Amino acid sequence: MVYDWFNRQASDDVSTEKVLEEKPEGSEVVSSDSSNNQEESSPMNQEESSLEWARSAYARLKAQQAQQKTSQPLVEIDSASETALAANVQPEFSAQSSSFEAGGSLLEQAALQRQVRQQELEEKVEEVSPEPRLGEFDETFAWSAEVLAAQGRKPEKISLEEIDWLGRLRRGLEKTRQGFVKGLLENLGDDPLTPEVLDDLETLLLRADAGVEATDQVLDALRRRMNEEVVDPAEGLRFLKQQLCNLLEAPIQDTGTDLLAPERGRLNIWLFVGVNGVGKTTTLGKLANLAVRSGYTALIAAADTFRAAAVEQVKVWGARSGVPVIANSTANADPAAVVFDAIGAARSKSTDLVLVDTAGRLQTKHNLMEELQKVRRIIDRLAPEARVESLLILDASQGQNGLRQAMAFAQAASLTGVVITKLDGTSRGGVALAVASEARLPIRFIGAGEGIRDLRPFNSFEFVEALLANY
Repeated sequence: MVYDWFNRQASDDVSTEKVLEEKPEGSEVVSSDSSNNQEESSPMNQEESSLEWARSAYARLKAQQAQQKTSQPLVEIDSASETALAANVQPEFSAQSSSFEAGGSLLEQAALQRQVRQQELEEKVEEVSPEPRLGEFDETFAWSAEVLAAQGRKPEKISLEEIDWLGRLRRGLEKTRQGFVKGLLENLGDDPLTPEVLDDLETLLLRADAGVEATDQVLDALRRRMNEEVVDPAEGLRFLKQQLCNLLEAPIQDTGTDLLAPERGRLNIWLFVGVNGVGKTTTLGKLANLAVRSGYTALIAAADTFRAAAVEQVKVWGARSGVPVIANSTANADPAAVVFDAIGAARSKSTDLVLVDTAGRLQTKHNLMEELQKVRRIIDRLAPEARVESLLILDASQGQNGLRQAMAFAQAASLTGVVITKLDGTSRGGVALAVASEARLPIRFIGAGEGIRDLRPFNSFEFVEALLANY
């Protein structure tokens, strides 16, 4: 069974009742048509019911995993082992680089250094896509299950992929949560909300780089609620979560597309734009891997021809995921020509998705912005029937500064969405709120870790729950 992450569903819907002949006690077998009924969409409010739901889901996933192990052993490499492996090989490459400088002509040294750089890139990209593992029934699993249950899911309709991702997302937002939630709890206390508490909340939101517009919008809603009735801490927190979700969800709803997914039977072209260092090429590689594992055919256009080693890096990602790469090995090759060739190749192979890596263009370099517009004109001329998405890659650790700098791409790139990366390395995760309120762009994917599985489609409810986990 292939889990389509873009649409958040199994593409080959195999009933889990075939795995478990007897349902766990307390669970309910439902047909696939029941996903929209009223009972399924109602939140799980009672702690006892949530725990029972989690146990039922755990039992089913455990049985599925046991069946998979008997039929096809899984090769698993955890991220800690991969990090250690990369650390172990790095000194060897550094020593080789030093020896290259000792002798030989400048051309020979340059050639050898390119080889070393290629080897380093190959080691940095994960050799094997690590499969999620079902560990013990712990607090993290119970929390992840509760988040899925609150969205109206049934135990027999979830996957280990979803549980695994929620745990990764929660861990990835730890730094933002520590700075935001700890201060929030200290201010809430046990008494009803007061104007002083809202003033402190304003400070916390701004520190998390939520932005002025988002902060004002949330606080105005809370003040209106306080004018209507006395708001206790529990209700205040619930209302805060609701406001944060509404703010994040508004740009997504305006597009009419809840989840961004390649359209079957049609050429889809996604451009990735952003300044240098935000993780653009890495994000593209992870999305290529996600597309393949979700059952789509993909192709990469290595149109970042100006940055050293960018093409080599894309080729490594393509090789790891089995995705073809269209590239021009000539230095400073024309990016539009690469896109031209990629569109031709995609059509000949009936490819679902073309991922285009573009140069890291600073807004002060007008010639590069013109080059980006040229790429877009090539796409519009050669593939007018294609569904084109232009995704801005934003480094969360840059906060408001990164957002203002990157928004210079809006006009040239005709942005349709944002991918937020590196949420795990910053306390500024609130920048997601600024993206929604100030840029008014839908967040389509988020990255919360270094691993190949640490990038997933954005879900506003899950993001807010992870941000305020256990509070």
